[in-house]
Amino acid sequence: MSFRLQPQPPARPNRCQLFGPGSNAKLFEKMAASAADVINIDLEDSVAPTDKDAARANTVRAINEVDWGNKTLSVRINGLDSPFWYRDVVDLLEQGGDRLDQIMIPKAGCASDIYAVDALVTSVEAAKGREKRIAFEAIIETAAGISHVEEIAAASPRMQALSLGAADFAASMGMSTTGIGGTQENYYMLREGEKYWADPWHWAQANIVAACRTHGLLPVDGPFGDFSDDEGFRAQARRSATLGMVGKWAIHPKQVALSNEIFTPTDEAVQEAREILAAMEEAKARGEGATTYKGRLVDIASIKQAEVIVKQAEMIEKM
Repeated sequence: MSFRLQPQPPARPNRCQLFGPGSNAKLFEKMAASAADVINIDLEDSVAPTDKDAARANTVRAINEVDWGNKTLSVRINGLDSPFWYRDVVDLLEQGGDRLDQIMIPKAGCASDIYAVDALVTSVEAAKGREKRIAFEAIIETAAGISHVEEIAAASPRMQALSLGAADFAASMGMSTTGIGGTQENYYMLREGEKYWADPWHWAQANIVAACRTHGLLPVDGPFGDFSDDEGFRAQARRSATLGMVGKWAIHPKQVALSNEIFTPTDEAVQEAREILAAMEEAKARGEGATTYKGRLVDIASIKQAEVIVKQAEMIEKM
């Protein structure tokens, strides 16, 4: 074990992040009433350049006026290569109330991108006397982003999460893809004349998870473009969860239930985790550092896994 222990990620449910364009204010109440843990109001890709000002004003009003309950409220600002992002930050923090929890930074390519937003946010917070510190989530969706993913994760104490933006990532990498997320028609292995489809996003997801776990962030899977394909979404989400990701984006309301289904621990898993913790407590009382549970070795690593499941279940119960 390294002398430097892995920090714990933020203690918040993050099973599903529901996206909606800031230009469509009619969606905000529905988003707030959804079962998503995180709401992402988008000022970037889903908003036309001519609608940027209106979308920003809509979003400021929504922060102040909509009842978001106990959800994490996040706004995706425009990219740092655009003329819109600085005004996004200034207006959100100068005009929006304290209900805003997080700013999402798209197409993060290096630590300096996070530093630039952090410097502006810090200045506005100080000028306005804002007591609530805004958190950051960055999207890895470029070749530069995945190459510098660890420095991005460590770039600011405001950082709380990283997501994979599959569509822009594929474009940046020059990938020949036919859809957003999921398996790709031509990415397969051939054995004895039979095709077996692999996951082209696996390596990028694993890199994001490793960077997040190293620096105490939440790793989140991005969009699955075909919202008519429930089983394709479930398969992608299960692969993400297996790799260590804590949740997934929803670009359509019907995907919220699917994401929550996959990233919510089952009752059986929670019960087993509680029993593992109880068994280890009994072992510790006997002066033992390990024990067995249903024929399996239970040690410190098992305890950490069980604690994550129980903690997640307890947070979800409070939603």
